[in-house]
Amino acid sequence: MSLDLMLISLFGSLATYLLAKRNRFDGIRASTSLSIIAYLFFFTVQWDVALYSLVFFGSTFVGMSAPKRFGIYTQVIAAVLFSVLFENLVPFIKDYGGALGLSAFFSVCVCHLGILLGAPRSIKVDK
Repeated sequence: MSLDLMLISLFGSLATYLLAKRNRFDGIRASTSLSIIAYLFFFTVQWDVALYSLVFFGSTFVGMSAPKRFGIYTQVIAAVLFSVLFENLVPFIKDYGGALGLSAFFSVCVCHLGILLGAPRSIKVDK
């Protein structure tokens, strides 16, 4: 498990989650604008642009999936779960796109199922 992918995933998910709650932003606008900014940042600092921007973009899926249903702690758990699932699914799926979508879906689904089965809800962050 890679710490850099986990931190990028946490930042992407939480930034999208918090930005989607702002006025004039929804999940899609927050995801696209933050993904473009992240790509430009990774390109400028010459880090592994392809991998890091993909992980950031996938984590924005988690951040925009349930901004009204999840609280901040649930978002953190889903983001960490996303990074773990992404790292483990990439070798088995031919393209990155499938691994991104599947990892985001499973992480949000597992967190939502946990809430439905009685896990305590985390504190929701208002504007």
